[in-house]
Amino acid sequence: MTLLLLKLLLVPSLILGVTLAGRRFGPDIAGWLSAFPILSGPILLIVALEQGPEFAATAAHGTLLAVLAILVFSLIYAWAAQRRGWQDCIILALCGYGLAVLGLRELDTSLPVSFGSVIGALLLVPLAFPSVPRWVTGRTAGNDLPWRLVSAAALVLLVTFAAPHFGPRLSGLLAMFPVMSTVLVGFSHRQSGGPFATRLLRGMVYGYFSFACFCAVLALTLVDLGIGAAFSAALAVALLVHVVTRRLVRKSSV
Repeated sequence: MTLLLLKLLLVPSLILGVTLAGRRFGPDIAGWLSAFPILSGPILLIVALEQGPEFAATAAHGTLLAVLAILVFSLIYAWAAQRRGWQDCIILALCGYGLAVLGLRELDTSLPVSFGSVIGALLLVPLAFPSVPRWVTGRTAGNDLPWRLVSAAALVLLVTFAAPHFGPRLSGLLAMFPVMSTVLVGFSHRQSGGPFATRLLRGMVYGYFSFACFCAVLALTLVDLGIGAAFSAALAVALLVHVVTRRLVRKSSV
């Protein structure tokens, strides 16, 4: 019951907070906040509690690699958003994400190689985003917030209930399913336009540095330290990195 409540309440609460932050501070901050591992973190914690530390460590490695698939999602959506509506963008981006996951599933790389590849991609990908006005803001009007919360809860339930049946590698990849990107960016695009969605996605990229560190620490320490200590260490590192990357968000939004 406790895990079910976690799945139903935590992520919709985060969606609410990030939505309000986006309306108050703009899309760059909203994207940066939404990339923090409050979504995949609980999913990996549930996997660790249900399947054990070794299973979860392998899953965390898979989740780290899945950042590359999320970057594919983000770039496809951002470029499609310059010409297409939000429905087409979601379909195209999810197809790209799915193909990337299929490819990553076949990779057999060490943790250092995976981490280095992800960090390198995070440094380069912002340069590949389309250029949009820096002054773009979102509209606060609209009654779509309940749909955002319901959609988020439904996606989390789908991912967490299905993931353990596919083994640790694929479970980790699925833990990075673009729930936040699909819900936040799709609704924001519909309400505030493609440029707003593009800046939101680019803000997420800067937030993924802390996410990558979170997953790497988990994959490295879960077996030796145990669930409690490993998650505490991973969260501490992620918080530190997230604060540091705030500077990158400031530079991109001025």
